[in-house]
Amino acid sequence: MLQIKVVTPPSVEPITLTEAKLHCKVDLTTDDDLITALIIAAREEIERLTWRALVTQTLELILSDWPGADRLELPRAPLQSITSVKYKDKDGNETTWDSANYLAGTDSVPGVLALAWDASWPSVDLYPVEPIRVRYVAGYGLATSVPQSLKQACLLLVAHWYEAREAGGDTVAEKSGIPFGVEALIRSYRREVWA
Repeated sequence: MLQIKVVTPPSVEPITLTEAKLHCKVDLTTDDDLITALIIAAREEIERLTWRALVTQTLELILSDWPGADRLELPRAPLQSITSVKYKDKDGNETTWDSANYLAGTDSVPGVLALAWDASWPSVDLYPVEPIRVRYVAGYGLATSVPQSLKQACLLLVAHWYEAREAGGDTVAEKSGIPFGVEALIRSYRREVWA
């Protein structure tokens, strides 16, 4: 099972409060806090369903062992950069692995950490619990760079949750529990391998 930790959450959301209120046809300010919370929840849900990071954020992939191949896929594309690779030896001593040992594949989906030409994974006895941490930056950048279909999916989720605060209703997809329109908008972005 993959363990991914959000180290630095996004500083902006893919849609604004103004956009969400316009989409929901809300003129009042009394529900601004609720709609803001729904925007965050919608982004998190779209990220969970697509295994993508919508806006820039720092993530950490936690591993129990080195991969068997010469590359490691980093969930939550698009990958912007790799910040660090750290590991603990059996005694709990942490080492930051030299960045000359690996390359970042930022054009692939998902992003990839690949061994440099003559490098190999560190050969030490690892700490028994969560010994390897790969920290990286992922996301499309600012909200203006997020694909419109993913932004629209966020708007649909916010509107759906705003209207159906108490119950799901019958407009949800049978298997996923989200509106059919959202399923259609995110279909091409989904990566079932991570599910």
